[in-house]
Amino acid sequence: MIRISLRTLRHHKGGFVASFIALFFGAAIVIGCGGLFETGLHKAAPPERLSAAPVVVTGDQRYPGTRRDMFVERITLDASAAGAIESVPGVTGTVPDVSFPVTVAGDDKQSGTGATGHGWSSAQLAPYELTEGEAPSGSGQAVLDARLAERTGLAPGQRVQFLFNGDAKSYEISGLVSGPGGSDTVFLSDEEAALATGRPGKVDAFGVLTEPGADVGQVADQVREAVDGQPAQVLTGDERGWAENPDIVAEGGKLITLASVFGGLSAMVTVFVVSSTLGLSIQQRQREMALLRAIGTTPAQLRRLILGETLFIAVIATALACIPGPRIGRFLLDAFASNGVVPDTIVFRAGGVPMIIGAGAAMITALGAAFIAARAAARTRPTEALAEATLQRRWFSGMRLVFALLCLGGGTALALVTANMDGPSAGSTATPAAMLWTAGFGLLGPGLAKMITAVLRGPVRAVSGLAGRLATLNAKERSSRMAGAVMPVMLATGLATALIYLQTTQSSGSEKAFDESLRADLVVTSVSGGLPLDTVDAVKALPGVEAASAQVSSLGFIEPAQPPEEDDEPEPTEMPLQGITPEGVDRTTAFRASDGSLDALRGETVALPTKSTGGHRLGDMVPMRMGDGGEVSLKLVATVESRRGYETALVPASLLVEHTDSGLVPQIMVSAAAGTDHAQLSRTLSALSEQHPGLRVSDRATLGAVYAEQDETQTWMSYLLLGMVVGYATIALVNTQVLATTERRREFMLQRLIGSTRRQVMQMMTVEAALVSVAGIVLGLLVAGLTLVPLSVSVLGSPMPDGSPWIFIGVITAACALTLATTLASTTIVLRSRPGDVVGVRE
Repeated sequence: MIRISLRTLRHHKGGFVASFIALFFGAAIVIGCGGLFETGLHKAAPPERLSAAPVVVTGDQRYPGTRRDMFVERITLDASAAGAIESVPGVTGTVPDVSFPVTVAGDDKQSGTGATGHGWSSAQLAPYELTEGEAPSGSGQAVLDARLAERTGLAPGQRVQFLFNGDAKSYEISGLVSGPGGSDTVFLSDEEAALATGRPGKVDAFGVLTEPGADVGQVADQVREAVDGQPAQVLTGDERGWAENPDIVAEGGKLITLASVFGGLSAMVTVFVVSSTLGLSIQQRQREMALLRAIGTTPAQLRRLILGETLFIAVIATALACIPGPRIGRFLLDAFASNGVVPDTIVFRAGGVPMIIGAGAAMITALGAAFIAARAAARTRPTEALAEATLQRRWFSGMRLVFALLCLGGGTALALVTANMDGPSAGSTATPAAMLWTAGFGLLGPGLAKMITAVLRGPVRAVSGLAGRLATLNAKERSSRMAGAVMPVMLATGLATALIYLQTTQSSGSEKAFDESLRADLVVTSVSGGLPLDTVDAVKALPGVEAASAQVSSLGFIEPAQPPEEDDEPEPTEMPLQGITPEGVDRTTAFRASDGSLDALRGETVALPTKSTGGHRLGDMVPMRMGDGGEVSLKLVATVESRRGYETALVPASLLVEHTDSGLVPQIMVSAAAGTDHAQLSRTLSALSEQHPGLRVSDRATLGAVYAEQDETQTWMSYLLLGMVVGYATIALVNTQVLATTERRREFMLQRLIGSTRRQVMQMMTVEAALVSVAGIVLGLLVAGLTLVPLSVSVLGSPMPDGSPWIFIGVITAACALTLATTLASTTIVLRSRPGDVVGVRE
């Protein structure tokens, strides 16, 4: 049967080309996502500034005892640890490295160029080389990367003002260096750099230099023993880049989630597409299957025939998909990095495993779809086969009903879960719910297609006459074939509508929560990233200011109430932290105490969201870890009600800034006194730039625009994934419509022989394309509605999703246009043949 299956390929090129296209694109996307998944596991980031050190010791960003929870602020090490490291055999020296944000001030007092400062001794770790001038030898000298100097127009001998640590200081440019990495590097003397960090006696990392020929792995193991008991990790190889950018450890893990979600979604779409394409192709060969059964072919032989054909196509398609697959993974990684979703220092690392998994998934999908498609034909009795080749009487089965009910039941369960989830997390269940709804309706496709056709039969005939009558009769008698054409339309329409409005609804919910939390009229920020805490008092003292409050954001953990069992990981409660000034919080934000008082937020105190108290009562001490891993015990003085999914713990700004990297206040929220002109107050606040260079004043609209711009990263990422999945579904739509039309060559020629003109056949196919479009759109919108209503209830508190109606109009128009254009173009090509030649050959 395998030999026969190979010989049949050339007689059914259209169907097998369609199957090949579906398998090729599906496998390529899954392989690309597999490579992205493996990249997320490795989180490989070859070092740049620290490349000369074979071993790097840096702070461990993980919550103690866990691998999942990460601290958001930099974990530093004691400078005194250098002695223990240098005592390790094979170590010739250690080089401390510190990093701190620095802004090269512009000509005015409200602009600047961001850079990163380091101590001069760490320049040898890259290594950087002096190209002009000399190294910084005093507290008033600095060395710039040559590219930064070119960008800012600076040269050796000139003076420049740097903004860092909430202050401004003038420096002489003593030299320029060239080296790896970006062009945003500034070197100060080691003593000056230590003061600039605001953390004297602390370092970010140690570059460990080893003897020539030393076993790096062995040295690293001994260094781990030397720093045991400190919050440190010892890195070698590509992991050394983690010390340069700690965000890689936390943010790199996003790739695993992204690849899993996108790859899983793509795999499910592939199942639908391949099943639909193969099923349609085999249905159109029913007469051939009937003849084989009539001459004595057994059901098992028929199944082997179909599986052999499919296996041959699948092997070629998946083998070729291994070529573009890794390129798709690299493209996605580059796109994520360039838009700030993940650090741009992560490199693509994918071996043969993703290809094997992707190819295996594609093969299993293809063979499973082929087995299902061949099952009905293989079970047909020889005496009934020829009759069933022309009329499709059976479109349903008990097994099909069982799986359909399981999918619809799963979709219902996920819909209920989505409606009761926190808004920011609702999308994680809404997307798989959409796929389950799609699967359920896909399994019931022939029956649903018959129902929709029956409803439309009268109106279609009334509008289109004879062409409509022929089209509705075709749809009625060939419900399985119509269902195969409808499913890709449903898939593309449902996914596009559901996923686009899912993103717009979540963005709207996020913006609504932000707007509701904001009560301030103006916000004071700095181009250097922050202002000293005492600036809040200076702002409050200005005329026209009713209230002012610091706003410091971080992320901490509430310690678990019970210690974990032996060998179990602790389960701390992750908690967003907001540092505020209690005197002005009620007039600049929407935070209100439901119990206790926010005025009591002074010293080591905390106000927790009502749902996150964990059994603590007012006056209890709450053990917590701050964003830098610092352990604190805070007195619970109030509870606050928060929008579901946006719960935040409030702590005094004076406490929180001590546990942030910068030690500064990023924003000061200001409310104007009654009758005060906001423009005049803005000018008054701007005058503070004399004491605080880099200070800026913005209004609420500007702050909202900045927030929306930050939210665009998530939006862009979602649209990228959506574009690839829906793009694949669109290819499948076109693919299926071409197959469904071109395989009807003999039918069209018979119509021509009995007197139908080309125009009449085209009119009939126009009506059929309209029926397919309407049926697919109705089912797609049903999928989208069942997905979006629970999501909207969770995110917005309303069953109506948010988004432009033009999205809906665009999706519907595109689906109709693609279906109609593809069907008519294929029909036009088929009608070029001479009726006598085609019918004669087939008979």
